Amino acid sequence: MAMHHLPGSDISPTGREPGFWRIFYKDTGLRPPEQALTGQATVAAAFLPARRGLLFERTIIIFTRKENLFERPIDQDMRQPVFTNDAIILGLLIIVLALVFVTSHSKNKGWQSFYRYVPPLLLCYFIPALLAWPLGLIAPQWYDLEKLRHFLQEGVAPNLPNQAGWRAIKQVLLSNGIGAEQLKPFVVKSQLYFMASRYLLPASLVLLCLSIDFKGILNLGPKALIMFFAATLGIILGGPVALMAISYLAPGIIQASPDELWKGLSTIAGSWIGGGANQTAMKEIFSVSDNLFAAMIVVDVVVANIWMGFLLYGASISDKLDRRLKADNSAIEDLKHRVEDYQSSVARIPNLTETFVLLAVAFGGVALSHWGADVILPIMERFRATLEAARLSSLLEGFFWLIVIATTLGLGLSFSRARALEGVGASRWGSVFIYILVATIGMKMNLGEVLQNLGLFAIGIIWMLVHVIILITTAKIIRAPFFFVAVGSQANVGGAASAPIVASAFSPALAPVGVLMAVLGYALGTYGAIVCAYLMQAVAGGAGG
Repeated sequence: MAMHHLPGSDISPTGREPGFWRIFYKDTGLRPPEQALTGQATVAAAFLPARRGLLFERTIIIFTRKENLFERPIDQDMRQPVFTNDAIILGLLIIVLALVFVTSHSKNKGWQSFYRYVPPLLLCYFIPALLAWPLGLIAPQWYDLEKLRHFLQEGVAPNLPNQAGWRAIKQVLLSNGIGAEQLKPFVVKSQLYFMASRYLLPASLVLLCLSIDFKGILNLGPKALIMFFAATLGIILGGPVALMAISYLAPGIIQASPDELWKGLSTIAGSWIGGGANQTAMKEIFSVSDNLFAAMIVVDVVVANIWMGFLLYGASISDKLDRRLKADNSAIEDLKHRVEDYQSSVARIPNLTETFVLLAVAFGGVALSHWGADVILPIMERFRATLEAARLSSLLEGFFWLIVIATTLGLGLSFSRARALEGVGASRWGSVFIYILVATIGMKMNLGEVLQNLGLFAIGIIWMLVHVIILITTAKIIRAPFFFVAVGSQANVGGAASAPIVASAFSPALAPVGVLMAVLGYALGTYGAIVCAYLMQAVAGGAGG
């Protein structure tokens, strides 16, 4: 192949860096050769040889620098799992939950020794993650291989065998520069997390709030709020500290400009202080590209989920941690005992009618929550400009109102005769729904993605360490129990979907505390993330200079 320099160009066609260069070509409509040409030029003119009897005319090839982290040609871990039917996946997850509970209550000494160190809730979280990666039995989303194979056979790979698997298909996609954007029509998503978070979570909040003890919650005092704000401060300061550390300790680990890096990281700050709405708000405020945003979501989800695993483990040894923190957990223990005493005083074996009444209250509450969200959202839309200017975009999200309404309904019903439903298993059913949600969240975590984004994960881990240091330091100063550390952190980092899970790990009676803190996080998320973003901008400017 003859390569000719254009004025001002600097061609180096010998080296290949397929992960770092993208080729944009313009030809007569015929597909150019499969090999990827690379170099340092921005523009080069090439004459391509005859191929299969067809002469390619002069082709202009444009080389542009590409960041492997932010513009992956395809999603590497989107292979089709063994089981793609949600009914089968749900069955597997519930079997996993049942096995965990059976073995954790076994009298076998081996199991008793095992669960002395590993909390059951942690396994309910991590076993589904292992089923997804590396086992590949289930997945939150994947490419439909049959449709994708047919698409390639009709286009760039007519000779692709009908039995071609993911490895062969991936090679064709990479060699032809077919990116994730073009493959969106072939993405299939499991709806289990959506079902659990939109239906089972509101139902569990209604049921867990039925027996709430307001006097006991008020007795928790101001330490809960102090730890919540300490967690927020840890996120705000952790971002710039992590960015500074990586810039000086490993300056070449992330191939990205300082400007796009701090903007991308601002979306993680939005998620870790507030939630998805705050994260999207940061994307719009700082004009973060879709590819960069996708990479940041991976870091957000995986690092946050790993930290949640640590919190769940901490809940199982909270007494030891409280002693090390020299904390007074008497108010928490009093609340737990008050709720447990009430539960035992009204407990009875439910009949079929009482069970249906219980389910009617739970899912009637879900229906009212969805209806209320559908009514409120159009009203909020009228004030979109005002709300966005005030950085209150969470009020434009249906999920926010779903959680607020479900929690409010549960709190309101706790003053009515519905409170007696605790005696027929309200909190037990609420816990069942929470555990199913835990399993679906675990299914979404792909630990393998850590290996593909080491630089970004290094920032995420340092960021989380700063968050933890500030939390633990504050807890020691005010002698706050570990419950406030865990729930204050998760209310920020995880939001309303997971804060009640962590709170429930201590006691189902404490789940409403997690929800109330998470709602506060939604309100403050965008403001805190903007402060964090500008601090990271200052650090990135210094590092870039």
